[in-house]
Amino acid sequence: MFRYIQIILVAVIALVGLSFPWMPQVCKSVLYGMSLSLKSVILFVLPVLIFGLLFQTCSNLAKKASWGILLMLVAICVSNLTSTMLSFFAGKVAYQFDLSMQIPSDHSSLVPLYSFSLPKLLSNGKAMFLGVLFGIICGSAFPVFARKASVILEKVTSFLLKAIVYVIPLFISGFIVKLMDDGVFLLILQNYALIFALVAGALCLYVGFIYLVANRFQYKPFIQSIKNMLPAGMAGLGSMSSAAAMPFTILGVEKNSKNASLAKSVVPATVNIHLIGDCFAIPIFAFAILKSFGVEEPTLLSYFPFAISFVLAKFSVAAIPGGGVLVMLPILEAYLGLNGEMLSLITALYILFDPVITCANVLGNGAFAQVVDRVVCRMKKMDLDFAREKK
Repeated sequence: MFRYIQIILVAVIALVGLSFPWMPQVCKSVLYGMSLSLKSVILFVLPVLIFGLLFQTCSNLAKKASWGILLMLVAICVSNLTSTMLSFFAGKVAYQFDLSMQIPSDHSSLVPLYSFSLPKLLSNGKAMFLGVLFGIICGSAFPVFARKASVILEKVTSFLLKAIVYVIPLFISGFIVKLMDDGVFLLILQNYALIFALVAGALCLYVGFIYLVANRFQYKPFIQSIKNMLPAGMAGLGSMSSAAAMPFTILGVEKNSKNASLAKSVVPATVNIHLIGDCFAIPIFAFAILKSFGVEEPTLLSYFPFAISFVLAKFSVAAIPGGGVLVMLPILEAYLGLNGEMLSLITALYILFDPVITCANVLGNGAFAQVVDRVVCRMKKMDLDFAREKK
């Protein structure tokens, strides 16, 4: 199902759209109630997912703890935070577009026929903190226990993620009915091509800039670096998985690096946590959706806590189609104020655009590895020069 999630989503949207004029009001209410209930279930299990994924990541890193790994993690966080903060300004551009998507004044009175909500036993922030804390402690002091716990948590998180992906079409369908009943959905479809173009353009400019920096703004090496990474980018575009494209990423980075062995250590460590595509796409989509619903755009001051939580949550992203946005739903709700309809819409937009986002993630990982290679080579050269001077 994962490979055909975009086709399934398009089919669901088309089916709901075509049947909406003849759909009885009770069916609309049932679908809307189902979506609200599924939203509650998804948000209920997300702390478990976040804790499990972060525990696995941090316990594995703690076993290999070294200054090199810690510095690389800091570099990844800085890179993700830079991308996320830059996406604020791209999002402001999206918010200024004349999207003609203000909600009509004559709202419908569609109400759910039923819905249930589950209590939130643990906040996502606490789940992130506990996952990191227990992962580091167990990975360092109790490696055997950490390994066994990671195996169990991997099975639990894998089951929950697959279950969520399977219900996403149902989760989205009810909110599409609500948007159509409000008279907003057709306006959104007419205008989101412009938002997709903005996301793609911002990603091309930023990833291209990183390759320019890595190649010291020299034109020929820059073009060659892009050519070497194109097979990896195409693999990411087709598979929608940075992990599946990793062998091609390693080969491309080896060609672009002076220290080929570095690629085999940097790329696997960054493949699922250094995600430039997500850092641009999700915030830009969020800004566009806020404009669609007539909500005031976030200020830089209110956006910064979101960016910090967003970057930390990147360490718990799952390597499946749509995984990049699933763990972000509560963060988008808490910091940017997205409601159920908005969360449904951003999930659908993300999955539909996932091939391009994954391609950008893969190319961004290649650029990051090349920058690390240049820095390491520069540091080695400085050490050699210093040793010669001492002699």
